[in-house]
Amino acid sequence: MSSPGLVGKASGHSESSGLKLLPGAVPSGPAAAVAQAGPLPASALATRCNPATLGFETTADLGDAGEEVLAFGQDRAVQALHLALAVPGAGYNPFVLGAPGVDRHALVRRLLQAHARTRPAPPDWCYVYNFVEPNRPRILSLPPGEGLRLREAMRRFVGELSKAVTAALDSEDYRSRLDAIQKDAKAHEEGALQALGDRAAAQGVALLRTPQGFAFAPMRGDAPMPAQDFEQIEPAERERLRHVIEDSGAQLQRLLHELPRLRREMQQRVRDATRDAMGQAAGHLVDELKSGFATQPKVVDFLDEVRRDIVEAGEQLRAQPGAGGDEDEPTSFSGDLLLHRYQVNLLVGRGADGDAAHDDHAPVRECEHPSYANLVGRIDHIAHLGTLLTNFTLIRPGALHRANGGVLMLDAVKVIAEPMAWAGLKRALKSARVVIESLPQALGWVNTLPLEPQAVPLDLKIVLFGQREHYYALQALDPEFDELFKIAADFEDDVARGPAQVRQLAQALAATSREQHLRPLDRCAVARVIDHAARLAEDGSRLSTHTRTLADLLHEADAQAAWAGHAVVTREDVAKAQAARLRRADRVRERLQDALMRQTLLVATDGQHVGQVNGLAVTQVGAFRFGHPVRLTATVRLGDGDLVDIERESTLGGPIHSKGVMILAACLAARHGRTAPMALSASLVFEQSYGPVEGDSATLAELCALLSALSGLPLRQALAVTGSINQFGRVQAVGGINEKIEGYFDLCRERGLDGSQGVIIPRANVQHLMLRDDVVEAAAQSRFHVWPVDDADEAIALLTGVPAGTPDTRGAVAEGTVHHHVAQTLQAMSRRRRAWGTADRPAGRDSAPTRRSGRACLR
Repeated sequence: MSSPGLVGKASGHSESSGLKLLPGAVPSGPAAAVAQAGPLPASALATRCNPATLGFETTADLGDAGEEVLAFGQDRAVQALHLALAVPGAGYNPFVLGAPGVDRHALVRRLLQAHARTRPAPPDWCYVYNFVEPNRPRILSLPPGEGLRLREAMRRFVGELSKAVTAALDSEDYRSRLDAIQKDAKAHEEGALQALGDRAAAQGVALLRTPQGFAFAPMRGDAPMPAQDFEQIEPAERERLRHVIEDSGAQLQRLLHELPRLRREMQQRVRDATRDAMGQAAGHLVDELKSGFATQPKVVDFLDEVRRDIVEAGEQLRAQPGAGGDEDEPTSFSGDLLLHRYQVNLLVGRGADGDAAHDDHAPVRECEHPSYANLVGRIDHIAHLGTLLTNFTLIRPGALHRANGGVLMLDAVKVIAEPMAWAGLKRALKSARVVIESLPQALGWVNTLPLEPQAVPLDLKIVLFGQREHYYALQALDPEFDELFKIAADFEDDVARGPAQVRQLAQALAATSREQHLRPLDRCAVARVIDHAARLAEDGSRLSTHTRTLADLLHEADAQAAWAGHAVVTREDVAKAQAARLRRADRVRERLQDALMRQTLLVATDGQHVGQVNGLAVTQVGAFRFGHPVRLTATVRLGDGDLVDIERESTLGGPIHSKGVMILAACLAARHGRTAPMALSASLVFEQSYGPVEGDSATLAELCALLSALSGLPLRQALAVTGSINQFGRVQAVGGINEKIEGYFDLCRERGLDGSQGVIIPRANVQHLMLRDDVVEAAAQSRFHVWPVDDADEAIALLTGVPAGTPDTRGAVAEGTVHHHVAQTLQAMSRRRRAWGTADRPAGRDSAPTRRSGRACLR
């Protein structure tokens, strides 16, 4: 629509419009040229790939794809990943963002694996017993492969230790030494008692052993004196004997107090003998281990601690016969609870559980279930007699441990959805170490003494995957996010379509076929898939990078080729796969099409009607999107300049749709209401819409319906309209253009194509056209047309067959044009509105109309 001019009659100025109505004015501008422009030729409705330009017969002729081909269209993201991997600084972890389907995981995994092969394998990490603080297991770092060797060596050591200890403690030398110690102690004890007894006997007092202990009694000859005889001896002798008994009792008491010390000395001598025996039993075993790990000082220190603990443990490590009574095969040990602390818990490393024994480079790991425990590790427990027990051998690694020294791939949404997982991941990255603690322990819900393993130093890259909204939400809501994830690897949804990109996509398809063990594609099939990639991009000049969707199509086309007995996948196989895919998802569209054919939903495809036009809508059902026509109607009446959007009034219209209606009102008012308010009210509605309406792609159709209602000129129902407009009437591009055209084409085809049907689209959308073959063929046979327009005047001229009427330099518009009829209607309404206002308006009342909530204003 051209710039607005002044409104007036041939005889003079009018207050109700902005155009001069001059008889004989000649139509000019786009409206006059629209008939000359004509519909688009069939060649403009789709940009097809010419198989002859591909340069191969089948994809089997194409060599192995390089990294630039496998990373089809993702140069920006690949460069970001290379930077993140090259910068060793903390926080340079990449966040891979992009839409699902561009095969981000596979591409990133290939890049990470290629990078990992250039880096050395990380060290092995082992937990061992802490002999100083048993509840704080120690962590040992060993060269790759040494952790497994140490673990197996300690397992053999424990098995040999039990036998060596049993043999040492049962040896003749050890038993003889113990017997000598015991005999010496017993002789010393007996000698002291004998000496005391002899001294007492020399003074006439006997040392007696009783069930209650030792006692002294006067003697007569060699036997104790009876009590009645003791009272009959002389008082002086009796008094002497009492003194001797008291003195001997005091000596006995001192001796009895001395015996525990003597026994402790004996026990110490026994322990010394046991230590010597244990040292001899375990010494050669430990020395053998130390010689095998002489280059590992931390392992040597641990083995020295093991030797000291074995010497101190002594007889607690003795083997006991098994339950079957076979003494030659001891199967249980009284020292089981001690022996486990000589084991080695290989947390991560070559040969550890879940790790490949042949890895000789940095690891690349992916955690599918990133719960808190699966990320930072856990401590298992075993039930014993109703009690849960644990020890350092039950410490289990998390994904951070397994990927340490390499790269860990995580899904951002999954991490955030798990309790404490996001906080645990951030804590590990910020502190550069992994602390293994249970979730209750991390939340402070445990009041018992927990096992607190020593933290493992952390050196790895975290690669987070998510969609763009996830990245920007984390960036906005988490202040620490930018500190930890400084690199954004943004994957493209589509790329420009040129010869180089077409070649790369063909090579990527060939690589996919080889990797998935599919049949090769001939060049016509490849051309069909390339056209499909352009259709997915909704742009004939671009190609979609959703390689996962294309790979799915290859699998389905391969199945079609197998059923047809083809050695290679042909264009027909791809077409059948596309048709089968459409058939699987087409139930809702078919039901809607049936409702249109049975006129349950009213949409006319022939004839003319005032204030009624066919708009085009797009419906999304899961991943399937289809277009269909919908009737739009407009009515006008005398009023205060309100444009009622019935969808908005019924709360079915979304904000973008409401904005479009407001722009429509502003466009109409700028053309016809510059000098005075328009004395009308109008209503717009999507007929038979039973759900939310969103988007502004119907504003061109709504404006045409409103102009028809104002001018009284009928609109051709054979044409459907899509496009949004700005305040100057320029038509703007819309989405889903291919689906919209095809949806209307399908209805017209079912009713019979007569050459009058077609679709009016924004000219800016011509570059996006990738229509089906049947639509292109119908256009080539002039049975269906696609009309591009630049502004609303072109569209209304096509719909009415009447020139729109563009003001000339004087602001004049020709009689008989659409805008001439609109201006006449508005002038008539203005006269009636003024006459009504003069007759009926109460005195003193402000006659200026007011805007109502939720309605556009046409003033």
